[in-house]
Parts: sequence; C-alpha cells; structure tokens
Amino acid sequence: MSSRLFAISFDAHQPERLAHFWSGVLGLERADDSYDSVALLSGNDAGYRLGFRPSQAHKVAQNRLHFDLTSSSLENQQEIVARALDLGAQNADIGQGPDVSHVVLADPEGNEFCVLEPGNNFLADCGFIGALACDGSQAVGYFWSEALGWPLVWDQDEETAIQSPNGGTKITWGGPPLMPDPGKDLHLDLVPDDDQQAEVERLLSLGAKRLDSAHGGDGPVLLADPDGNEFRVLTRR
Repeated sequence: MSSRLFAISFDAHQPERLAHFWSGVLGLERADDSYDSVALLSGNDAGYRLGFRPSQAHKVAQNRLHFDLTSSSLENQQEIVARALDLGAQNADIGQGPDVSHVVLADPEGNEFCVLEPGNNFLADCGFIGALACDGSQAVGYFWSEALGWPLVWDQDEETAIQSPNGGTKITWGGPPLMPDPGKDLHLDLVPDDDQQAEVERLLSLGAKRLDSAHGGDGPVLLADPDGNEFRVLTRR
C-alpha cells in the first residue's frame, strides 16, 4: 500500500482569486480533476497539482509550509518578484533581515513564499517550485518519506528533505522548535494506490492521527501527521 501526492492545497477564502494569482506567477494551467477545489497543473516532475480549497479559517501566524521558488539569474529573480507584486503579492517581513539574497513575499491571502537567488545547488533541477519548505521535526520528515515512498535526500542536524523518485520539488523540514499553528496554511492531499481505508490504517500505523470520526462513506479522510499538520486521504478514482 502507498499513496501519491495528488495536490499541495491552500486554505483559501477566495479560491478562484488565489488560483488566478498563482497561475500568473507560475505560468500554470487549470486542471480538470480537482476533487472539491480549484486546481492547477504544476507541470512539475513530482507530479502534483496546486489546490485551492474553500476555507473560513483565519491566519494568525506565519505559515508552517511555504514555497521556495527558484530563479535562473538575478534578472530572472527580479522579474519573478515584479510579476508577483503586479498580481497582488506584498513584501513580507518574517525576520529575514536586510542582507539576505532571497526575497520574501506574501500572496493576496497572506501565504508567505520566497523567491530564491540563482545558484542554489540544493534545488538545482527541482523546477520552478524548488521546494515546499516546512517547519517540522525530523520525525515528521521520516513519516512523510514512508507515507509517500519518497526517499530521504537530506538528513542532518534534525533537518530532513525528501524528493519523488521522478525528481521535481523537494519537501524539506527545518527541525525544532515547531512554530505555532497558523490556523490557515498549505496542506497535502493524497490519493491511495488502492483501498482508501486500508491506506488510512497504514498511515495511522506510521504515526498519523485521525481527525474525523467517520469510518465509512466515500469522501476524503482527514488526518494529522506526527507534528499535527492536517492532511487528507482522498478517494481513489
């Protein structure tokens, strides 16, 4: 049993508007198989979509998950930043200081993301969305490696990273301490390779916790990883 990463999904007050923003920044097309959200085709070797799920949650702290976008030159970095600002992004201060080479922005709903300077060797060949950078423990990196069947590509000083065997976006965790729950964030949506309930049981055995009380039906199952981050196991289609 295993799951594939179907989507990295945003909690969104206005899903269509937020999808329009990210489509413009990343140059992505709309996906048809979106389950219960607006979705974009990521075009990434890791094979996921970007989802935008309706949510009334309010953001109360910095996101635990954010995108690191790559650039090919200083001019390209500036072009990406300018395009994002034109589409409704804002500069964001997360304590990065004035001397950093990357640029921190927030999308129209306040989700932070970074536009990295060129020459980042760790994210070379990962694509435009170089990383989904997560605040989280070493244990949660191990959990997601097992959950998705993605091998560890970094495991040092309690920092971990995994990557699909096909390449593409890396998912990274920065180690302790864990930031508070932001209330509104990004989440992972999984699709099982086979039976949904059997896959849910496997994920529970790896350390996930069930957040809903339903044990039947054909809808998504809501779980939390060992750090308490919500994710969904969708039905197989």
